[in-house]
Amino acid sequence: MTRIAIALTPDYADWEIALLTAVARSFLDVEIVFASPDGALVTSMGGLRVTPDCAYAGLDPERFEALVIPGGMSWEKGTAPDLAPLVHAFRNRRKLVAGICAAASALAGTGILNDVAHTGNALLAHQAVPGYAGSALYRDQPRAVSEDGVVTAPGTAPFTFTVEILKALDLWTPEAEAEMAGFGREF
Repeated sequence: MTRIAIALTPDYADWEIALLTAVARSFLDVEIVFASPDGALVTSMGGLRVTPDCAYAGLDPERFEALVIPGGMSWEKGTAPDLAPLVHAFRNRRKLVAGICAAASALAGTGILNDVAHTGNALLAHQAVPGYAGSALYRDQPRAVSEDGVVTAPGTAPFTFTVEILKALDLWTPEAEAEMAGFGREF
């Protein structure tokens, strides 16, 4: 069974992972494990209260195929936890790492975007983060980018973020495509 770890932060953007968690869990039999910095309850930007399964320290990369990080307000508020050790633990074991919105900029700060094509809310947001040296690989586009086990997306792209994660995990099956088809027709 595929297992995806989702690292929540205080004030996370709940809608950015909603489609991924619903499709993966309900239609693809993927186990989703939610974590917060200390395992305590977190509240999303929209007021959704989540009691995580564990703290970040309980996320052993050997037990998961992916680490997904939604964006949110904690980076703007200066209260975001340091995700670098967790990101590097997953990346060092060649596990998929995905970040959307402000979490893409957080990934930039870990240095893992310095050598792969990526996107996010804005190049300037990435450049403002110490440790980022990947400007030449930044793609200014309204959809997710996936390369070499890293998926990034602007906050306006939860649909393609979900699609690219499923593809990277070899879960883009006809059933997944059928379940997701309606969401891609919104435009």
